[in-house]
Amino acid sequence: MGTVKRIKLGSQGLEVSAQGLGCMGMSAFYGPPKPESDMIALIHHAINSGVTFLDTSDIYGPFTNEILLSKALQGGVREKVELATKFGIKYEDGKRDIRGDPAYVRAACEASLKRLQVDCIDLYYQHRIDTRVPIEVTMGELKKLVQEGKVKYIGLSEASASTIRRAHAVQPITAVQLEWSLWSRDAEKEIIPTCRELGIGIVAYSPLGRGFLSSGPKIVETLSSGDFRMALPRFQLENLEQNKMIFERVNEMATRKGCTPSQLALAWVHHQGDDVCPIPGTTKIENFDQNIGALSLKLLPEEMAELESYASSDLVKGDRYMDGGPGTWKESDTPPLSSWTG
Repeated sequence: MGTVKRIKLGSQGLEVSAQGLGCMGMSAFYGPPKPESDMIALIHHAINSGVTFLDTSDIYGPFTNEILLSKALQGGVREKVELATKFGIKYEDGKRDIRGDPAYVRAACEASLKRLQVDCIDLYYQHRIDTRVPIEVTMGELKKLVQEGKVKYIGLSEASASTIRRAHAVQPITAVQLEWSLWSRDAEKEIIPTCRELGIGIVAYSPLGRGFLSSGPKIVETLSSGDFRMALPRFQLENLEQNKMIFERVNEMATRKGCTPSQLALAWVHHQGDDVCPIPGTTKIENFDQNIGALSLKLLPEEMAELESYASSDLVKGDRYMDGGPGTWKESDTPPLSSWTG
């Protein structure tokens, strides 16, 4: 095993590698699925390097990413990892639905256990919040799954501060997953302070700005037609010119520090605290190795401030998601428990 340090995620006892591996891009959303044997080799390489916190979801594929992970975890590998998956986003007849009703929560969990070929999910997230179902109702079913030993720890993804509070009152939340990077910092206002107050770990997805902070605007030339980043506002021509300046400044500083821009952007997330675990995704072993290098990069407070000045909110052009995209649920709350008739 590698020497990646371990951190405690949340207050319930979960311990993970200080950096995780986001597995989505291996199967979905970032162009066509990658060759299975290559991805299994990458997952094994990650585990051997000490990155044992693996992140997937039933919607990645849908379902194919969980199946890929099940194959990678055969032969005694399962015991070496902390496995996180998610439920709550469903596509039917080409339409997206968000589900948090108890029957769906249970059915989704059973289906994930089967696909992953495991007895228990280490960290089970509600991927998006169903605004029709009181969060207390969803959490009540998740609590039962914990009591039954099917899930060890519960997480929320893209939840508002008040939803997090209400959920945590029913069953302790171990981690909140949110987009956090140099150019996505809106969670710092309310959500991150709420997590810290309640002792909830923070899992930062897209810590490299969906690849933009690694390669800059030229990434757009390499995206395949099925890559959903092609539709994201920040990757549109009218915003790229402005966002390019952010990348160029990060790149200049990386050159001064003798590292890559992605290592610098990742190190910035690592420096947010020991309760934060970024989960950069990749499909290439060389990029994975580069990401690991971020763990040993030290940034001084003035360097952190300098980096932040490059990507202040007024300098980032374009929203995180297109209208109606997953991020648009972020600040909405679920109805009060008293309104639920089941």
